[in-house]
Amino acid sequence: MLAASVLEMYKNFLSLNKDNILLLVLGNVVAFIVAMLAIKGFITYLTKHGFKVFGYYRIIVGLLIIVLLLMGVDLQIAG
Repeated sequence: MLAASVLEMYKNFLSLNKDNILLLVLGNVVAFIVAMLAIKGFITYLTKHGFKVFGYYRIIVGLLIIVLLLMGVDLQIAG
């Protein structure tokens, strides 16, 4: 997040003002806090339940993708 913010500041250096910098700093602080809470929640979940559910999810999604490809469905992402 910090690197992306620095890059954006570099690209838009002339249009930066006090309000924009304050919003940028506030956004980074909020993003950091939310990321830490998400990581803590994920680690807590893994400690209690392990990777079993994640493994089942990956197997189901993998089988679904194989079935869709065999049916001729185009799974390309437009871009």
